[in-house]
Amino acid sequence: MFDPVTLDQLRALVSVVEEGSFSAAARKLHRVQSAISTSMANLENQLGVAIWDRSTKVAKLTDQGQAVLASARRVLAEVDSLRQVTAAMVLGVEASVSLCVDALFPVSALIDLCTGFANELPAVDLRIDVQLLSAVSARVLSGAATLGVVSPLGLAPGLERKALAPIWMIPVVSPRHPLAAEKGRITTRRLADVVQIVLSERIDAGVADQAVLSPRSWRVADLHTKHMLLRAGLGWGNLPFHVVRDDLRTKKLVAIRLESWGEHDQTLPLTAVYRSDTTLGPAHRWLLTNLPVICARAAPRPASHLRRR
Repeated sequence: MFDPVTLDQLRALVSVVEEGSFSAAARKLHRVQSAISTSMANLENQLGVAIWDRSTKVAKLTDQGQAVLASARRVLAEVDSLRQVTAAMVLGVEASVSLCVDALFPVSALIDLCTGFANELPAVDLRIDVQLLSAVSARVLSGAATLGVVSPLGLAPGLERKALAPIWMIPVVSPRHPLAAEKGRITTRRLADVVQIVLSERIDAGVADQAVLSPRSWRVADLHTKHMLLRAGLGWGNLPFHVVRDDLRTKKLVAIRLESWGEHDQTLPLTAVYRSDTTLGPAHRWLLTNLPVICARAAPRPASHLRRR
């Protein structure tokens, strides 16, 4: 068994390669050159391989040395990661945070949130889950998620809450759909003749289907499927404005106006939820502070002409 290799030896090896010489590495590490030379000789003896080719004036890595260098860099990276994690723990930073968001939550906001989180808290693991309606609160209550972002229909009692920005819902159809030709407000009686595409809970015990105006309806369990069915002209339905904004601009979908709905019926205020016994360390507090701003930026209010159509 060889003597244990030290982190100082591995750092010296990497420094010699990066600085280009033993003397330059010694200056960087604030050591004398002879100490670096001794460290490299000891490393070779302990590993039992020739790391340096000393046949030239400037020592170069052998093929074995290249392999050792790659392993040394991996070891040092892991050690640095360990130090970041433990340093964060000393300061009270959580080791991990799990976030569950409703399917209506803007994907662009989720990306911005995760990007900022990774930059500010690189040592904290973040788990993201996407659920629908009551399933978000259920995961927070069970402890499977420490934070949730939920729409009003999915709110459950017993959770702490923080208001976020509203999501604007727009009733839309394909331009090929018969409702696209209707002028002004569309009556509920007219809706009886067409299929409504409804986003529905995956479990029977969940929230009942909401805002259903057509006697004929197709139920789907995810937002993407609903979006694609509407674009295909198979029915009418509500979608978040941030989801259909480009479709409205390119005429792949058109907004319709319903006689039974006012403007207040088109908003779904999102809410951040968490259990009262959750320890809100720096990572949780960062998310709760930044969620309202990021959410508002990603879920803009539609132009007034879309709401009056």
